[in-house]
Amino acid sequence: MDHRQDAEFFAVVTPGLETVCAGELTALAMAGVRVEAGGVAFRGRLADLYRANLWLRSASRILVRFADFRCRDFPRLYQHAGKLPWGRFLRAETAIDLRVSCRQSRLMHSDRVRQALLPAIDQARGRPAPATESGTQLILVRIADDVVQISIDSSGELLHRRGYRQQVTVAPLRETLAAGILLQLGWDGAQPLYDPMCGSGTFLIEAALLAKRRAPGLARSFAFMQWPGWRPGLWDKLCSDARRGESACPVTIAGSDRDGSAVRAALANLRTAGLDQNLRVACASLEALQPQAGCGLLVCNPPYGLRLAPVSLAAFYQSLGRELVRAFPRWRKALLCPDPDLVTMTGLPWQHLANLDNGGLRVGLFVCDGEE
Repeated sequence: MDHRQDAEFFAVVTPGLETVCAGELTALAMAGVRVEAGGVAFRGRLADLYRANLWLRSASRILVRFADFRCRDFPRLYQHAGKLPWGRFLRAETAIDLRVSCRQSRLMHSDRVRQALLPAIDQARGRPAPATESGTQLILVRIADDVVQISIDSSGELLHRRGYRQQVTVAPLRETLAAGILLQLGWDGAQPLYDPMCGSGTFLIEAALLAKRRAPGLARSFAFMQWPGWRPGLWDKLCSDARRGESACPVTIAGSDRDGSAVRAALANLRTAGLDQNLRVACASLEALQPQAGCGLLVCNPPYGLRLAPVSLAAFYQSLGRELVRAFPRWRKALLCPDPDLVTMTGLPWQHLANLDNGGLRVGLFVCDGEE
């Protein structure tokens, strides 16, 4: 795309994090920020697209809204698509992953839409050479109420793949969801943070990145790096500016898990992220934790039926409530759980803050304040 012209962008987010992402975009001084179904729209130039991919913590991918037109028949679809400036995003040798969805339109067959668009794209960019999988470009086509909307993915791999998580545990939390939860809780690194069921360390690492003001996209590549208009000098400057803005971690960020393999995975991920000197992780059960003085944020993603036998759930949540009060009496507490009845079993005065999506499972984010 032309670096001198404004374009329309769209940040795709996990359901429930739309306002969080809108807040991030506003903080980045993006123009035209507005929440829509499935994400957040905004405007900007090429540098803004680069910055969004580099800095957004809660978004899953960033799309360029490439074309938007009314169409009710396949010949017109072919003709219109063939006139679009595909060369701004596609090289002749680039493979295409074309994903189509259709709703309430005359053009209702996604396979036929693909059959019309692919040759039109090839004609517009010249005869393609044999494509390679390493250069695949995702193109999303949505047809609703006879309006065709074509978007180009600028991110490539989903943005939760920061590059640091090499070791995983059962039911890992996505990085974008963990970061979005911290932002939704208003945690900014001013107070200590603890995760007593840290698993592979996602909450801890995302908290450290946030506290250190480290851009989450520094250690990975993006789809826009394969576009004909790729500007490596601009990208290098944005990354250099981001590194200069980093700071030391101002508070204690720590966690524990009773599963030794989870702790080993967390430590490996901390080393990959370059944070093993900033964070503390120990192998310990809730019952073994020493009472914490002062205030802070406790956040966790406890088992809720998929990893525990149903008969033990009630006892587990009752014990969880007792131990959180004992070990973290004055700390604000937050947890994820799909079942409000389980949360009630802890005996704590939780408030429901948000509904989120965790790997396709609808979960609630619940919070309660510590004792005064």
